[in-house]
Amino acid sequence: MRALMIAATGMSAQQMRVEVISNNLANMNTTGYNARRADFADLHYQQVTRAGTISASDGSIVPAGVQLGLGVRPSAVSVNIAQGSLSHTGGELDVAIEGQGYLEVTLPSGLPAYTRDGSLNRTGDGLIVTAEGFTVAPGITIPDDARSISINAQGEIYAYFDDRVEPEVLGQLTLVDFPNERGLEAMGSNLFLETAASGAALVGDPGQDGLGTLRQGYLEDSSVDSVREITDLIEAQRGYELNAKVITAADQMLGATTQIR
Repeated sequence: MRALMIAATGMSAQQMRVEVISNNLANMNTTGYNARRADFADLHYQQVTRAGTISASDGSIVPAGVQLGLGVRPSAVSVNIAQGSLSHTGGELDVAIEGQGYLEVTLPSGLPAYTRDGSLNRTGDGLIVTAEGFTVAPGITIPDDARSISINAQGEIYAYFDDRVEPEVLGQLTLVDFPNERGLEAMGSNLFLETAASGAALVGDPGQDGLGTLRQGYLEDSSVDSVREITDLIEAQRGYELNAKVITAADQMLGATTQIR
């Protein structure tokens, strides 16, 4: 029976939806994480009687026809781009992006990657890196004798020294935006890669050309709404149960058919 296969695709779809929800809940405390949503599309239809054809009985045009759907398939796992709330950490190298944009980092392979996780650190040589140790573009080094540093909203980094009154400008952090943020490829560790779907990276200074600004001493929280995720989880569970009942009903109907003598 067709119902068995259709219900099986429905169960598979709801299982995938639960997996996406599970990943969202697991990352509800991940810095800068944006919730994902599973999107689905119906499969192709079997045209038993095509709409608009001529009826063989009286020659009239069939107004609607008979189209039997064959189930559902996953079409995408899209990212809900949303600004997470900012949490005060007081960290000297903690920076939150308020608005559009990503920090650019350099992978060990030399390729660029992008992140909204602003929990930065410094190496033994003073180089500003991410928590994973990737260099943050444009590659700014903090002098060993710097007493403290300051990062303003435009990304300019100042170093203060004990023997000087005026601070020294070390450089400026830049931000990167994309024509289609949802087209970025997630690679884990809060990092994304540019793809053909995302479009080319657009580099600029914070606060200009629609880019956000930086907030020193803050980190961006996850945008996951736990209440919404739990609600979606219950809905997915009920959808899975209903598709399982269809399989049970179809099995009972097949069983009744085999009992006919």
